[in-house]
Amino acid sequence: MKSINILIVEDEVILAKNLACKLKNCGFNILDIVSSGAKAIYKIAETKPDIILMDIVLKGNMDGITASKTIQTTYNIPIIYLSSYCDRETLKRARKTNPKGYLTKPYKLEDLQAIALRKNVRTVFEGSIYT
Repeated sequence: MKSINILIVEDEVILAKNLACKLKNCGFNILDIVSSGAKAIYKIAETKPDIILMDIVLKGNMDGITASKTIQTTYNIPIIYLSSYCDRETLKRARKTNPKGYLTKPYKLEDLQAIALRKNVRTVFEGSIYT
């Protein structure tokens, strides 16, 4: 089975490196870790990831949802949001980008793996008041 290439977009360095290490141990290929939406868009053109793990709050002027809109328009790469935020407005904005999933921190690595492998996993959107 071909390894899935992942780009991590996360401004918390320790969290991002920990996630990358865990995903590598599970057989995923981590292409890079970037901390801003602008860097993510640049790296996507260079690395061509299979999936993007995107935080909502990032460094710079562009949040993860805004970056995702650009990514979806230009590259159509699946995005999984990993965020501490699950308020109604954030979820409504995120849902408009048609993400592959939305997991709130702290999340289980198993849930993230299942989404990345395209298995059916319950996310914040499914069966919630936000749908």
